[in-house]
Amino acid sequence: MREMGRRSEHADHPFRAMPPDEGGGQIVAFGAPVAIVLARRPTVLVIRTGQRDVVSAACPLAQSLGLTRGMAAAHARALVADLEVQDAEPEADIVFLDRLARHAARQWTPTACVSGPDGLWFDLTGSTHLFGGEERFCRRLLAFLARLGFSARIAIAGTPGAAHALARFGREIITLLEPGREAEAIAELPLTALRLEPGALQSAARFGLERVADLYPMPRGPLARRLGLKTVERLDQARGSLAEPIVPVVPRDAPQVGRQLLEPVGTPESIAQVIGDLVADLVAALRTQGLGARTVLLTCERVDGEAQRLVVGASRATRDEQHLMRMFALKMGELDPGLGIETMGLAAPHCEPLGAQAVGALLEARGQRRDIASLVDQLTARVGSSALFRISSEESDVPERAARRIAPLDLAKGWPQWKRPARLLRRPEALSNVLALMPDHPPRRFTWRRQDYRVVAGDGPERIHGEWWRNDREMWAVRDYFRVEAEGGLRFWVFRRGDAVEESTGDLSWYMHGVFG
Repeated sequence: MREMGRRSEHADHPFRAMPPDEGGGQIVAFGAPVAIVLARRPTVLVIRTGQRDVVSAACPLAQSLGLTRGMAAAHARALVADLEVQDAEPEADIVFLDRLARHAARQWTPTACVSGPDGLWFDLTGSTHLFGGEERFCRRLLAFLARLGFSARIAIAGTPGAAHALARFGREIITLLEPGREAEAIAELPLTALRLEPGALQSAARFGLERVADLYPMPRGPLARRLGLKTVERLDQARGSLAEPIVPVVPRDAPQVGRQLLEPVGTPESIAQVIGDLVADLVAALRTQGLGARTVLLTCERVDGEAQRLVVGASRATRDEQHLMRMFALKMGELDPGLGIETMGLAAPHCEPLGAQAVGALLEARGQRRDIASLVDQLTARVGSSALFRISSEESDVPERAARRIAPLDLAKGWPQWKRPARLLRRPEALSNVLALMPDHPPRRFTWRRQDYRVVAGDGPERIHGEWWRNDREMWAVRDYFRVEAEGGLRFWVFRRGDAVEESTGDLSWYMHGVFG
């Protein structure tokens, strides 16, 4: 039936589902080979460690047969006779993860970096609302990786160490941890989750320490002597008592400038002065490359090692120095200089080509509209990106579906020729005590919100049919809209359900849907 075109969905490609001749295929993403999938034989990747080969990765089929990461390759061959063994390429893996982190910095969050040989770190502060929340962003990220041929585990926590541990040793595919519960969440995980050095893990095994919770009651001094100072540092970073800065990747072609200060600065005036110098240097770099910045990232390194970041966005590519300074001035209160800032840098991870403006346009600017992009950016910085929008028409006959929100600088579509009220109610409200001549006359009087209205003039009806392709209830639905004027000058937009001929079109009840003026 599909091949003959008698179904509404498209037919599957007849050759796409066939396996390749070699029994596997190469998945290519971002221009680099990232994986080789062999579906018929268990496959492991081995890496040379000292004088022996060790399994660094195993496919799901090999894992079901008992092969694990860290097992000797000779032992794995002895357990599985037809095992496919290939050499691991850690350098290629790091290159791919770096490409993926740069893609994330452009599309999802400006702060992304590689976390070890098999993971990434994202700083999602202030960015998940753009994707519908944390859970929806995680599901979107899993779907993106699935299209590349990868499975993943995601954890969102208040500290990078806790997120790293839960993503690799947690039980759930998606873990959303509330702030302040890091110590409780990682307590039952093995010590390997803290990214300890091999020598520290061996010493912990001799002392009988297996879980992270085993380290909590131990005094700091003896713990540092037995397992090393790095162990205490990793434990504090995971629990949130010690900061662990994330050094974000910056696209190679992204302009960036920096300042190494002779003395730490901490006053708003001195910080603003350094930001002004950085903005001037960044604008010069953008002008040289013919680019305009859409996103500008300010990174401040404090004397205690903690990094402070500010991100400003522009609704249109810009290299206006004064505009960028105003944007940073609106967000200066979010910076916490602490004991002082010793390094500051600016980067533009999201840029767009921006050419020169014609001289004729500058001379004849009297009849042109002024660009409101700078105003939109300042209002967005004050009230948030979701509070600023335009209303545009949508291709729908049903009034409550005929409008949608668009970006402030997008062009709105044309409006219908029929007159529409300036204020449309979120949901139509039922009217009572309606007196009207059937079938095509407006109401003479009605009661709305406990107040009686007497109609002195009316116009209509404007008949609107339901969108039958959405659901069965709208198959025969009909609305007759009337524009009426009540005593006192108030004008309303009311409708009656049904055409007063067929019962299936509606029950002839009246509703208020909008107010004119």
